[in-house]
Amino acid sequence: MASLFVIQGRDQGSRFHLEEAVHSIGRTQNHSIRLHDTEVSRNHAELVRHGNAYTVRDLGSSNGTFVNGRMVTEHELANGDQVQVGRSLLLYTGFVDDRVEDAAAKVDIIPLAGDEDDGSRIVASLGQTTGGSEWLMPDARGSSNPWLARARSNLQIMYRTALAVSHTMDIDQLLSRIMDMIFEWVEADRGCIMLKDLETGKLTPKVRRHRRGVRSDDKISISKTILDYVVEQNEGVLTSNARDDSRWDPAQSIVSLGVREAICVPMQGRYEVVGVIYIDTAVTPQKVLTSKGSNQFNEEHLRLMIAIAHQAALAVEDTSYYKALVQAERLAAVGQTIASLSHHIKNILQGVRGGSYLIELGLGDHDAATKGGERDEETAQKAVDTIRKGWGIVERNQERISSLVLDMLTFSKEREPEPQPSDLNEVASEVVDLLASRAEELSVELVWRPARNMPTLMFDPEALHRAILNVLTNAIDACDEKEAGRVIVSSQYDDIAKLAKVVIEDNGAGIAPDDVEAIFTVFVSRKGGRGTGLGLPVTRKILEEHGGQVRVESAVGQGSRFTLELPATPTPPEPENDRRATLATLHGEQASKSGVE
Repeated sequence: MASLFVIQGRDQGSRFHLEEAVHSIGRTQNHSIRLHDTEVSRNHAELVRHGNAYTVRDLGSSNGTFVNGRMVTEHELANGDQVQVGRSLLLYTGFVDDRVEDAAAKVDIIPLAGDEDDGSRIVASLGQTTGGSEWLMPDARGSSNPWLARARSNLQIMYRTALAVSHTMDIDQLLSRIMDMIFEWVEADRGCIMLKDLETGKLTPKVRRHRRGVRSDDKISISKTILDYVVEQNEGVLTSNARDDSRWDPAQSIVSLGVREAICVPMQGRYEVVGVIYIDTAVTPQKVLTSKGSNQFNEEHLRLMIAIAHQAALAVEDTSYYKALVQAERLAAVGQTIASLSHHIKNILQGVRGGSYLIELGLGDHDAATKGGERDEETAQKAVDTIRKGWGIVERNQERISSLVLDMLTFSKEREPEPQPSDLNEVASEVVDLLASRAEELSVELVWRPARNMPTLMFDPEALHRAILNVLTNAIDACDEKEAGRVIVSSQYDDIAKLAKVVIEDNGAGIAPDDVEAIFTVFVSRKGGRGTGLGLPVTRKILEEHGGQVRVESAVGQGSRFTLELPATPTPPEPENDRRATLATLHGEQASKSGVE
């Protein structure tokens, strides 16, 4: 499927899937591609499908439509084209060609037949060593051939540049590395890398350098004449004497700054200039006398600077696209979270509102029953019953909001369990007792079968309580509409495998095979308005934090079996000194008791 992905602008991170024959682009709600950009016209452009391609057509917009930086009235889009409308930049992804060549059918690997020799010989091998580029073209400076020495040196520089841009997604760190390498290679006095601001299009300095020995707090004054020329012409420039260069007017800033030599190159990405790299040598009376007319920069420096700037530009673009994708994923996750939470909170508030209404109604009836100094006992009792019913509804919804908040906190925070010597039977028994009234209310039989051989183990009792509570709540709710609903909770201890388990079985509706894994996805619930879709993901997270897991067996119409399994970590042995102190205390208590008797 073709799509437009917003990589720059107010809607950055949004993706528009192209399915229809015609898609309109504009600022109003009636457009299939709506952009919240004040520089986009109400009816800006349209996309028309022809076969497996879309053509973009400007609809007489105020600011025009651009493809890859060029204004168009009508243009057939190719995969990877950038469409600019207003200040918004959209990346076009075309239809994928499903015709894939079968390379395996056209490539044969011929094995040796017995001891037969095919005449192949490995004459040399080379491996990439970590930490440098000398393996690629060694001894560049020691070669007797000047051309070969320069070629080797240039190849090493480009290789190091490629490594620098591929090993980081941090723009500032990347540009700093590039600038350091340039100063190792070129005897420049000062340098600067500037990037285009995404909103204004103006160049903003990001990294600056001075040659060693020059005060680093000195300002770098850069000629706007050079910058404008490089960006507008998309050409790198080398000037060795600004006053004698026909490109520069005597009144322009490059001459007035006294720049003797300068290289400025565009950071040309795939579709546009994303910035510039600038280096120069500032003229001084002493340098004029000692240089004797020789130049530090030449065309070879210019060519390599252009190549380095292109590599850096590609890395800047890739990082921008990556940030846009991350932003899109973050926005989608936040949107899903807000939508789900809003839905659950709305249901809870409706419950609270309903309970409050009953309480208010009961209070009104109670006042009426005791009005005028006479008390109507029957009416007063009905009023109290109504108040109690309303308060019960409010209380249940308080529990729901509390449960929702606790699940959100548990799921969103990375935490290490706080293990302490605990009895798994006792923890599970507390959960069973807590939900007994809920099971009774839904006419579900709740059975508890503890393991008799369960030892004291090391785990986080509060976290395990939460995990068991979530699963048991689901099991009881799953039996809500069952005529003879039954939930069995049991604990098991496997001394050989060193595993402790809590098994929760129900004879409820069951889970379809395709939905078994989906139930552990956040905000996926099969309980309608009663579920938040957080309980089971939280349970799995808690068990995994303990090094355990949750196993599920289910059949539609027959019920489900959840096994909460965790490593049986024994309690640490008591230190010898503490053991002796404990024994001494016990002996003292026994002697004291004997004396009293």
